[in-house]
Amino acid sequence: MDLHGWIDTYLDHLRVERALAKNTLEAYSRDLGDLVKHLDDAAVDDVRRIESTHMLEFLVKSAERGLSARSSSRQLSAIRGFFKFLVRERAVETDPTELVDRPKLARKLPRTLSYEEVERLLAAPPSDTARGIRDSAMIHLMYASGLRVSELCTLKLGELDRKVGTVSPLGKGTKRRIIPVGQVALERLDIYIDLVRVHAKGAATEPHLFLSPRGKRFTRQGFWKLLKAYAKGCGIRTPISPHKLRHSFATHLLRGGADLRAVQAMLGHADLGTTEIYTRVAVDHIRTAYDRAHPRA
Repeated sequence: MDLHGWIDTYLDHLRVERALAKNTLEAYSRDLGDLVKHLDDAAVDDVRRIESTHMLEFLVKSAERGLSARSSSRQLSAIRGFFKFLVRERAVETDPTELVDRPKLARKLPRTLSYEEVERLLAAPPSDTARGIRDSAMIHLMYASGLRVSELCTLKLGELDRKVGTVSPLGKGTKRRIIPVGQVALERLDIYIDLVRVHAKGAATEPHLFLSPRGKRFTRQGFWKLLKAYAKGCGIRTPISPHKLRHSFATHLLRGGADLRAVQAMLGHADLGTTEIYTRVAVDHIRTAYDRAHPRA
């Protein structure tokens, strides 16, 4: 089987056996497609002829085209996964990426909202309109549970347990997790479900929790727009996004003393290292308080 055939087989493996999300599969396909173009230029179409030098040349050319270290690192991860698959399938004897170092990344700290900014944002939607009640429930739930915006918009009514106080979204890789929801957010959800959603268009047939005026599930773009509008209306000047609200959820939990493993489980991170970045933000907050208060700081 030639290189193109093995890549098609690998992508089928990721889709069927690993059940990776559509966006992740598309990213893998692009990265491996770039590798194919590079190897085509080098007249290499047999996976057994690919060597470490080909991988190094590929990364160098990617950098010369202006690809960032983060994107280059993602490319290398996709290619490493491909060659590990080839080794398991005994298509090649060795992995040519083993001796290739991952580009060093300057890890960015996530930007978060302050407690005071979150309070203003949560209070921004009007409580005397159906739209305001819905928007309030969405924003409260996102901050209370740290959902990804895609999880918030695809959350179904049956995935909210109002008695126990939990949500169970279907996250990346079709993995489901259970997240507690605070009492304040539950109260907002109760008002929305019992007084607004029950009368909304499509309520009887649409399974999703949050509905648009057309009776369909709410979109990510729609939530992004309403969040920006409410942030602007309540005087938040820093750029805002749904993911910043998720960052704030994690950081505020850790500042309050939450266990790192518990936060990892709630966020749905496969790797604890991804969650650990929030501890840096929490420690920075402590350092600021120390410098401000200690006489010998």
